[in-house]
Amino acid sequence: MSPSPRPPYRVCFVCTGNICRSPMAAAVFRARVEEAGLDALIEVDSAGTGGWFEGEEADGRTIEVLLGSGYASGHAARQFREQWFTERDLVIALDRGHLRELRALAPTPEDAAKVRLLLSYVDDTGDGSDVPDPYYGDREGFEHCLALIEPAAEALLDAVRPSLGDHQEAAHDR
Repeated sequence: MSPSPRPPYRVCFVCTGNICRSPMAAAVFRARVEEAGLDALIEVDSAGTGGWFEGEEADGRTIEVLLGSGYASGHAARQFREQWFTERDLVIALDRGHLRELRALAPTPEDAAKVRLLLSYVDDTGDGSDVPDPYYGDREGFEHCLALIEPAAEALLDAVRPSLGDHQEAAHDR
C-alpha cells in the first residue's frame, strides 16, 4: 500500500481589506510556486483582517501593477476567519498591525506561531518590517509594494521548501 499523498502546504497572505497588499503578495508568491513546479504542493490564498470589501476584486491599481509586471490578478476579497488557522500552515501578515491582530485571533499558541511578517524573510528591505499600505496613495505606492514583495516572496518560497519533504522532488520530476 502506497502512502497517502501529503495535503498541500497552505499559505495565506493577510492585509487590512484584502484588495491591495495581500492579493498582490499572493499573486507574486503563486507565480513563484508555479515557476518552481510546486503548485501541486503549495496552495496560496489571501484575506483581510476586515470584511469591508468582501466579494470585490482587487483595487484597480493593484491589478494594473500586477498585470503590467506579468502576474495574474483574479481575486475576490474576503475576511480571515479564526477557524482558518487549522486549515493553513502559514499565515503571512503584511505589516505589524496585521501580525498583532492575527496572533490575537489565533485560538492556540501553535496557531499564533503560524503568523509571520512577510518582510521578515528578507534582510534589507529599507522599510523595517512592514509593507506600507498604498491604498491612499498613487500608483507609485503600489509599484513600491511590488518591489518589496517580489524578493520577499522568493525568500519565503526558499523557507517553505524544507516543509515540503519528499514531495518536492516528485514535483520536480513532473
